[in-house]
Amino acid sequence: MSLDDPIVAAVLADLAPAVQPAPATTGLPSRFACFVTGTDTEIGKTLTSSALLHALVARGVRACGMKPVAAGAEMRDGELHNEDADSLIAAGNVTMLRSLTTPYMLKEAAAPHIAAALEGVSIESVPILAAYLEIAAASDAVVVEGVGGFRVPLSSDFDSADLAQQLDLPVILVVGMRLGCISQALLTLEAIEARGLTVIGWVANTLAVEMRFLDENIDALIERIPAPLLGRVPRLAQPSAQAAASYLDFTGLPNWPAQHPNT
Repeated sequence: MSLDDPIVAAVLADLAPAVQPAPATTGLPSRFACFVTGTDTEIGKTLTSSALLHALVARGVRACGMKPVAAGAEMRDGELHNEDADSLIAAGNVTMLRSLTTPYMLKEAAAPHIAAALEGVSIESVPILAAYLEIAAASDAVVVEGVGGFRVPLSSDFDSADLAQQLDLPVILVVGMRLGCISQALLTLEAIEARGLTVIGWVANTLAVEMRFLDENIDALIERIPAPLLGRVPRLAQPSAQAAASYLDFTGLPNWPAQHPNT
């Protein structure tokens, strides 16, 4: 996301009072932010994103999750809710409007461009970038979860990879461990790097059925992905942010905050 882009410059101008640097919290380094993507849909992006937020909150950091596009929402108490978006809200500790943490909340559980078309909605980058800037201004750390795989269409000329490129955040890749995952992971890695983005870590997430030769597949990925393995998450009987975080080590990530002295 270049600050020289006229659209982004206009957004920054509108949000100028909100994005002034907040007083630095004693003992904390530069702010942490990342974009979480995966090799497919339903492979553990939300679980990993929630674990990141849980770990950040445990270190005394003001952390907020963002799911810019969520497809598959239902009305509860007069408000649309999506399970993934709600999980990120529960794992973080910064309260923001749902219209900011999920600018595009779509009812149909389908590919985002299809769900949006059914509602007569056009998914565009500017509302998402503006929401991200507002969230970043109110938080010390932001975890942005993508939708589906890395190249999921959001409209006829805009996809999840375009969004990641415009946000320009370091990427964490979640690999769903199943037959074919090596090729999926390496193709996703190529697509991420082709956008000028950097994978700073990856997670091996065990899916519903334990795959054969799991260790051998993980070893093959370790040899081929030029980023550290952050951990292996087993199939959890009761998946939760805390449970997943216990299998993951984020401390080597760039700008990962030190433990807050009052925590």
